[in-house]
Amino acid sequence: MFKAFIKDESGNIESAMVLIPLLLLFLCSIQLVTAIQIRNFDQSEVQSQASSRAISGAFAETDSILNILSSNSFEDQQMLIVSKRRDIPILIPGLSKVLGGRLQSEVTGLAVIENRP
Repeated sequence: MFKAFIKDESGNIESAMVLIPLLLLFLCSIQLVTAIQIRNFDQSEVQSQASSRAISGAFAETDSILNILSSNSFEDQQMLIVSKRRDIPILIPGLSKVLGGRLQSEVTGLAVIENRP
């Protein structure tokens, strides 16, 4: 009876038909979660960098400064724009071919430059 139970293969095809799509669904959901987490982390990091650089006045080479002119020259403002681009790891094999390249996260942080009196 035990040998017959081990040799019985009923249910293997049904298991494969369920497990393969379920595994693909799991990988897709994990891919979405990691992409959103990476983007959110990068956004908070870039905004923090923009704020601290605007206050300190220590700018990086990749930073952009936008001048905002006013009718009164004493009210002119400057905006600091900090951007970051990062690759997102691909968890699903062949996804890069479907999307036509790699996944990237590009975020931008803005801050008003504080003028020292």
